[in-house]
Amino acid sequence: MKKKFYIVALAVLGFVGTMTAQNNPECTTNLSIYSEHVKVKNYEAAYTPWKMVYDNCPSLHKANFAYGERILNYKIEKATGTEKEGFFKDLMDLYDASLVHFPSNFTVAGVAADKGIAMYDNKMGSEQEIYDVLDKGFTQDKANFSNPKALYIYFTELVELHNAGSKDLQQVFDAYDNVMEQISVENKKLTDRIEQLLPKEDAGTITSKEKRILAANTQNSENYGKIEGSIDSKLGALADCSNLIPLYQKNFEEKKSDITWVKRAVNRMFNKECTDDPMFKKLLDAQLAMEPTADLYVYLGYLEMKANKTSSAVSYFNKAVDLETDKYKKSDLLYKIATSYSRSSRSNARSYAQKAIDANSSNGKAYLLIATLYANSANDCGATAFDKRAIYWKAAEVARQAGRVDPSLSGRSSQAVTSYMSRAPSKEMIFSSGMAGKTVTFSCWVGGSVKVPNL
Repeated sequence: MKKKFYIVALAVLGFVGTMTAQNNPECTTNLSIYSEHVKVKNYEAAYTPWKMVYDNCPSLHKANFAYGERILNYKIEKATGTEKEGFFKDLMDLYDASLVHFPSNFTVAGVAADKGIAMYDNKMGSEQEIYDVLDKGFTQDKANFSNPKALYIYFTELVELHNAGSKDLQQVFDAYDNVMEQISVENKKLTDRIEQLLPKEDAGTITSKEKRILAANTQNSENYGKIEGSIDSKLGALADCSNLIPLYQKNFEEKKSDITWVKRAVNRMFNKECTDDPMFKKLLDAQLAMEPTADLYVYLGYLEMKANKTSSAVSYFNKAVDLETDKYKKSDLLYKIATSYSRSSRSNARSYAQKAIDANSSNGKAYLLIATLYANSANDCGATAFDKRAIYWKAAEVARQAGRVDPSLSGRSSQAVTSYMSRAPSKEMIFSSGMAGKTVTFSCWVGGSVKVPNL
């Protein structure tokens, strides 16, 4: 359940007089008693007074549900056998009852997430039952389905059902797209707030409250990043070209008028580098006939570039950028263009990656791409071994910024920084070269400079 409900319940003694439920003195007394026990985590002592209030005055206060969840989870953990099953059933009933008694405080998606996680963690329910609970919450109340762990379990159970033969591959891909879109929506909310607070942190003007908000948003964004990585791993080889191409060939005639299916198929084949197969162009043509969106012109430009038709590719890329007005989508388009250039022109790739950052300063993937471009240029930037390896300091600096602006990328960012720093000049090289504290200037396409660390 939402953490804010726990916090509200902490002040239960202060708001007893404002309660709008039953005027039962015994309920009011027991509410105060179990609240005090919960505050010191004495859940065993809290159970009996809580049960009295919950059974007789469920609408007395939403603390009955917020604290009741914690009490019942404790009882489930300590119990075994049929007693454990009984407490677990009570917990499931409590989740359902929260929507009945406090519909403005609890959501369909939130309750479904709580139930699905509890079933998964306690191994109560089959894969199908857990999936059905979460699927109902996701489809009926997608806007509020934001729990990272619930999103992961939802997709995991579907993959397991597919592996068992009860769900087809298209259902897996549809769910993957839906879940990833939801993660993206939720993470954008977090990075927007982070984007506002980082300049204050850098300037030293951030308040203590803003620091807490920044820390919480950073942690939550990191959680989404971990879940996103886990879901990608779970999808694994199911999304390889060897599976995608025959699936799309099989379903094309039936689905070619379904714009959502076509757009997702195109995007997946592009991301999985299945663009050499004729099916990719067939899907592009189908989308072009129905809805020539901005990203479609990025894909067309990519094909032109692969065919060494540079001027035509640039024309498509420019058309894509001109069509898009939303800053997030424009940034994503510019990032895709940058990746299209990454093998043929590092300077152009960096230029478009920087444009992606200019459009949306929270585009951490663009920072990671620039860092990769720098690292891959080590042998081209410098006359000496020291100067060549110094480029890794610059790459690490850019990679570090990726995780800062978008904490969901913190894992990838940290790995990149560690890798680059391990290849940068060692302390021994700095000492023997006499370069400590000096500046290395890059005369290659990278340009700029880095300051050598002091020993």
